[in-house]
Amino acid sequence: MILETERAAVCAYARRMVGDGLVVGTSGNVSMRAGDLVAVTPTGVAYSSLTPADIPIVDLGGQVVDGSLKPTSELPVHLSVYWDASDRDGEPVTAVVHTHSPHATAVSTLVREVPPIHYIVATIGPSVRVARYATYGTPELAAAVLEALEGRRGCLMANHGTLTYGDGLEAAYHRAQQLEWACRVWLLAQSAGRPSLLPPPEVANVVERLRGYGQG
Repeated sequence: MILETERAAVCAYARRMVGDGLVVGTSGNVSMRAGDLVAVTPTGVAYSSLTPADIPIVDLGGQVVDGSLKPTSELPVHLSVYWDASDRDGEPVTAVVHTHSPHATAVSTLVREVPPIHYIVATIGPSVRVARYATYGTPELAAAVLEALEGRRGCLMANHGTLTYGDGLEAAYHRAQQLEWACRVWLLAQSAGRPSLLPPPEVANVVERLRGYGQG
């Protein structure tokens, strides 16, 4: 079985999305790229029952090259990110995570950009844009997401959910979690009053500091 490691990782993170409350049912999807092939969650299959053999493998043109199940309907979005963002800011793009996390989805109906309520927003970029609404699984949605991702490592999708990417599923998934957390904080703060926001220069400062964050 080709890409067995990547298939196993896709299964693990798909199940984790459910456990962490970032999706319900079979919503959301996960993919991981290895060279010119992509392992991606199948459409309409309960994540709790997924096995590595259930994960379709597609090429960058979207053709299934291994596996018997159909890939997610959001495959055009995943592939467009791999085509457009193969190496942004020096970080290879080898994983994409799409969630329907509740707080982020709620925020996507209220604003066109996630307010800088906390410096954790800078893990995505100077700000987090909201991609204009388009029907799921369409080229129009893929185009809207690419526009919102310009200079960013993630975005919200209006009335839909979130999309984040990174070098590996751990990085992409961590950004999805941080984005959901930031949106939750903003919703809590604005429900009680008018929250203070970080000024753009401070967000830009944190973006630069994060480039050298961690043990690497």
